[in-house]
Amino acid sequence: MSTLTFLGAVGEVTGSRYLLEVDGNDRSHKLLLECGLHQGGADADEANARPFGKLARELEGVVISHGHLDHSGLLPKLVREGYSGPIHCTRGTRDLLEIMLQDAAFIMAKDVDWENKWRKRNDKPLVEPLYDLDDVERTLALCKTYRYGQPVPLPGGTTLVFRDAGHILGSAIVELSVPSGGQTKRLVFSGDLGNPSSVLMKDPEKLYDADLVLMESTYGDRDHRPLEETLEEFAQVLEKAHAAGGNVLIPAFSVGRTQEILYHLSVLYHEGRLRQQMVFLDSPMAIKVTELYHRARKALDAEDLKVLNIAASGDTSQYLPILRMTRTVEESMAINRIHGGAIIIAGAGMCNGGRIIHHFRYNLEKPSTRLVIVGFQAAGTLGRQLVDGAERVRVLGQDLAVKAKVHTIGGFSAHAGQTQLIGWAGAFRNKPRIYLVHGEPGAQQMLKAALADSGIESEIPAYRDRIEL
Repeated sequence: MSTLTFLGAVGEVTGSRYLLEVDGNDRSHKLLLECGLHQGGADADEANARPFGKLARELEGVVISHGHLDHSGLLPKLVREGYSGPIHCTRGTRDLLEIMLQDAAFIMAKDVDWENKWRKRNDKPLVEPLYDLDDVERTLALCKTYRYGQPVPLPGGTTLVFRDAGHILGSAIVELSVPSGGQTKRLVFSGDLGNPSSVLMKDPEKLYDADLVLMESTYGDRDHRPLEETLEEFAQVLEKAHAAGGNVLIPAFSVGRTQEILYHLSVLYHEGRLRQQMVFLDSPMAIKVTELYHRARKALDAEDLKVLNIAASGDTSQYLPILRMTRTVEESMAINRIHGGAIIIAGAGMCNGGRIIHHFRYNLEKPSTRLVIVGFQAAGTLGRQLVDGAERVRVLGQDLAVKAKVHTIGGFSAHAGQTQLIGWAGAFRNKPRIYLVHGEPGAQQMLKAALADSGIESEIPAYRDRIEL
């Protein structure tokens, strides 16, 4: 029998990884589904540092659902430790991996450099990054790209098909037809399912046949607010920030969320409802991704693009003329000489690094500041502390009082909410075994109960659980 082992994103949102051992005619074939980075605190760092061991050389293929680092961020480490086979993904995912993995390697190099300076002064052993830019380049060279709906033969007689997940550019639901015990079993992994209310992305595809389903449960405990209410709340926050004379800080999730926020700011601008006269996109990676989204606009939702009439245009500046893209450190630092009235979208999305941290130093202690959280904040991150109402936080070695008003606007989420997850799971006709992954324990338990109320049974796996297909 073919088996699946849960190696990550169980009882947590990040660190996606599943080992598929295919019962081939001649021998067993090992395939890895996802190779994600763990995010949030010392435990995550320890998990990321754990060696792949002999698995790196035993694998015959890797399948990646999309480009977010919690699904793909350890690929260069796998290659560094000996993997040299194909990495199967969509074209959009390959393009995003180039941006995101290079950025991750650059940040790791800087962090390790700082760490080693301290270690050298204190006669401690030096450390190495998980991977470097050379590892990233070797990783990208292994990527094989495919269209949605295109059948792809994999080792052991397995067939792969990507379906549109509607989450970010190139995001996919993974459908695998796997030989097992003399039969063909259909394994479906949801990846991250998109929120149909989100702009730019198409709606997630529904699948109807499966024997085994791995379904994300990030927002399994709740539904998102209707988009109309979310946009009105966002507009009111911006209006009050303008009246107070303070800056608006928006931690940037570089892929997907930033582009959606810029879209809505453009709409508000052309409706005459955006009072601020300066919008800064202060994240080199988010800038690159925004430019990629524009180049790949044929893959986006045509109806949403019609709102700004940008489907055929080569120039986005006219749609948000007050947008300034700050690529250099000097340009970023200059923002903090502005005394108020700007919207600053800066990395990183969970406030666990990047330029947003520097803007916190200058703005968090001002009552006029508005901090707008527009995405999920994993446990252990600075963003989660702020969402949970921390009155003081540690930023760049300084203890800061949080006097800024913090607004959590969940309706912008690019993830499906509880009702949408239940609807997606309910489309399967033959009642497959469903395993809930990519969720914190509380969210998973609530989704399990809600699914049961709809007549859908599900299970919550533990780390290293191994099941037969």
